[in-house]
Amino acid sequence: MPNISLQVGVKALLYNTSRQFLLIKRSAKYSRLVGQWDLPGGRMEPGTNLLTNLVREIREETGLTMAYQPILLAAQDIFTKDNHHIVCLTYLSRAKGAVTLNPDESRDYKWCSWTDLTRHKNLDPFLKEIIRQVPLPLQKLLQPERA
Repeated sequence: MPNISLQVGVKALLYNTSRQFLLIKRSAKYSRLVGQWDLPGGRMEPGTNLLTNLVREIREETGLTMAYQPILLAAQDIFTKDNHHIVCLTYLSRAKGAVTLNPDESRDYKWCSWTDLTRHKNLDPFLKEIIRQVPLPLQKLLQPERA
């Protein structure tokens, strides 16, 4: 078996009070993601728990906090060409505060509806996979309320 480095990452699918979802466009330091939209998140700091890392990553990258306890949406295996195996846990929570991007991490952001998110053309492939896995009843809850 090749020498593989195992890492754990956390990400957040954040929504606002209008049930719009936050996407960020990564800075140039993320060469794999150039031109693609992603979710805030990153790798775990060893010795700290999942939610502590999730809170830290959201705050560092967007300036936001989570309004509610997050719900685990999905776990993914990501295998990279440089022998990294990353287990990425993606959570769902409502965002609180105003977006303030860290320019070292991201160069742009936008809020979009669930429908726009499911139809978006320039998403990170791993994010597309998560969106496809969200169960239909939860998808219905994530859509704006009709008047």
